[in-house]
Amino acid sequence: MSNTSNTSKSQNPRNPAEGGGNSQEDNAAKNRPSAMEVLRHARTQLEELTGMAAESVSSFEHTEDGWTLEIEVLELARVPDTMSLLASYQVDLDPQGGLTGYRRIRRYERGRADAHRSGGR
Repeated sequence: MSNTSNTSKSQNPRNPAEGGGNSQEDNAAKNRPSAMEVLRHARTQLEELTGMAAESVSSFEHTEDGWTLEIEVLELARVPDTMSLLASYQVDLDPQGGLTGYRRIRRYERGRADAHRSGGR
C-alpha cells in the first residue's frame, strides 16, 4: 500500500500548521475575530443592551484582556439636531469580542466641542 494522501502535506513547507508548528496557536489565530468583526459586534451588543443607537466609534484598542472601545451613542434626539444629547461609552470586550462591561464616561450636546484643557486644570 502507498500513502499518497500525506505526500502533498509533508512536502508543503509553507503551511506552518503542518510538520512541527504549534497547531493550538494556529487554531486560536484562525478563531480570533478580525478588528472589524469585533468593532461591529461591539456596536450591536451595546445597542441591544442600552436600546440606544451607536453613532460612531471614537477609540479602539487591543489590550491584554481583549479589546476596549469608546462608542458615541445618541441618548436623546432633539430639534434642532445640534441640541441632541450624545454620550461616550467605554466598552470592554473579551478576546473573542464578547462584551464584558460598559460604562458611560461623558455626556454632551452634539453641537458642543470639548472644552480645551490645559495642564492640571
